[in-house]
Amino acid sequence: MVKKFCEEIVAHYKKLYETGIDYDVKIYTGENPNVKEFHAHSLILKTQSEFFKISFEKGIQKKDGYFIIKLNNSPKTFEVLLRYMYFGCVDLLKLKPNEILALLIPSDEFGLNPLSDYIQEILIKKHRKFILNNIIEVIESIYQKNSFNQLWDLCLRHICDHPDYLFGSSKFLTFNPTILESFLKRDDLNVSNEIILWDNLLKWACGQNPIIQQDIKTWGKNDFIVMERRLYRFIPLIRFHYISPEDFRSKVYPYKDLLPNDLINNIFDYQKLDKKPFIKQLPRCTSTIIKSQHFAIFSSWIDKKESFYYNLTNIPYDFKLLYRSSRNGELISAFHEACDNKGPTIVIAKIKHSEEIVGGYNPLEWNTSGLWKSTRDSFLFSFKNRMNLNSSKVGYSKGDQYSIHCGLGYGPFFGIGIDLGCNSDGTWISSISASSSYSKINLPSIFMVDDYEVFQVIIKK
Repeated sequence: MVKKFCEEIVAHYKKLYETGIDYDVKIYTGENPNVKEFHAHSLILKTQSEFFKISFEKGIQKKDGYFIIKLNNSPKTFEVLLRYMYFGCVDLLKLKPNEILALLIPSDEFGLNPLSDYIQEILIKKHRKFILNNIIEVIESIYQKNSFNQLWDLCLRHICDHPDYLFGSSKFLTFNPTILESFLKRDDLNVSNEIILWDNLLKWACGQNPIIQQDIKTWGKNDFIVMERRLYRFIPLIRFHYISPEDFRSKVYPYKDLLPNDLINNIFDYQKLDKKPFIKQLPRCTSTIIKSQHFAIFSSWIDKKESFYYNLTNIPYDFKLLYRSSRNGELISAFHEACDNKGPTIVIAKIKHSEEIVGGYNPLEWNTSGLWKSTRDSFLFSFKNRMNLNSSKVGYSKGDQYSIHCGLGYGPFFGIGIDLGCNSDGTWISSISASSSYSKINLPSIFMVDDYEVFQVIIKK
């Protein structure tokens, strides 16, 4: 039997840290007049940190028998990191969120990966509001740091879901252009109209140094040259084909000298066509489960089109994301808080460990009245493989009084025979019987989902 004495050994290292006996390194942190001197042991530093290991291998200056190291970190930050390197103890709960964030970059630079992961975990679990309120500063500080994936994913998902956090920020005009480019490349950037991105891109470009007035009538020749240079990398990322002719003429065409001539001509030719050709650059899609083409199919089912589907250019509805279980939380109360009293909605769920998606359209509304509602316009659907649009099935309501159920203890719920429903424990059920309220489409009987989304269906003006 092996006996471990981890606590005793850690206690000895803690004592070594506190007494500093036989130290051989002096570390200076902070700036005058708040410089603080720390005493450490080179063996500990080299063992615990790749940063210090490489520094000692390259050679560190000695003075009076001590290695001398100067760091830019604040004394408070470095003290936390040094304690971690000696005896693996940190208490982040005593620190303010900005102080915890200040530990993140140096913990990564020193190669303290377990601490870096823990800092991200605490920030996300305990200080999410702080992160979201300072999202631009956070995302710029962690950009291209592979070890910060947890925090990056949170910030990325939030800005994609709520672009106003970026565009409405007072710091937007100084936002890193490389990160802005990465956002404009994304298909899931949640904007109701592509013109919003063009308007904000112009605002950002005009706000760079030297500042240029957004009124094009005031521009001189040099202003056009500067703006063309600033916008060059972004122009291919704006999906001009999905901007309405009215907005294109009033908000884009005045800046025609900044755009390639072939692009302008291509857009005008495209707008004249009654039957729009396929465009390789698809419209943005706010779903993480489906692609834009699915919304064209949903629109066709909503309007009960049997012989053809809408295409991406003539969809008569906007689909506004109200709820995503991985974002809003899986509690039934979170679903009702986001989706109740919002009118027509469509529910989309991805079945766990498969590519199958299922869902349903409610043309009425969700609430917690506990009542059943009747409609002939609701439907259930499935795609056996979400990547294969031809794998779809749809089943409409039979029009009985049990088409839709609005219950406090349930999520989306269709049909008296439990044609499709989400229980309070997160399980989904479908039990087609003689009393079913929908045409049969052979949904799985009991399943869990990786994620599900609810979109408000809005008639385009």
